[in-house]
Amino acid sequence: MLTTLIVLIVIIGAIAGFVISLYNALVRARQTAEEAWSGIDVQLKRRADLIPNLVETVKGYASHERGTLEEVVEKRNKAQSIAANDVTGRAQAEGELTQALGRLFALSEAYPDLKANQNFADLQASLEKTESEIQMARRYYNGATRELNVKVESFPSNIVAGQFGFEKRDYFEIDEPADRAVPNVSF
Repeated sequence: MLTTLIVLIVIIGAIAGFVISLYNALVRARQTAEEAWSGIDVQLKRRADLIPNLVETVKGYASHERGTLEEVVEKRNKAQSIAANDVTGRAQAEGELTQALGRLFALSEAYPDLKANQNFADLQASLEKTESEIQMARRYYNGATRELNVKVESFPSNIVAGQFGFEKRDYFEIDEPADRAVPNVSF
């Protein structure tokens, strides 16, 4: 009787330890994904902060390109208005903003004085660096999201995930094929 009780306690302890281990792995994966999203959010904010300066610089050289400038500002404001935890909505809005910025940079080809302007060149370099950092942050976030999603869906951690409310996260990706295309600019 005592031996059976000890074996039962050991088995229950092992199961409890296993569940705790799975729970902690899920918490760690969720925190990593949240940290990764924070990295994307910081880079997107940095890009959004650079855009008004870029638009003001371009305004002086390309005042009749008002539609392109307004589109960039509109897309920036749209991206900034989306809730920080709406990964899919934010990815779509940021894709639209990237396309609008591409059209804005294409304007510099039509205005040699603008292209030679040091302020414009500095802003363009800062934006290009930020775009690169967004891509790195996006890859990190998507990797962390993949790890969490695998744990949430895999047996036996899916049982623990379901019991404690862990959910899959969305990837930060561009869904629209048009957002992946190179912008077509004509003058």
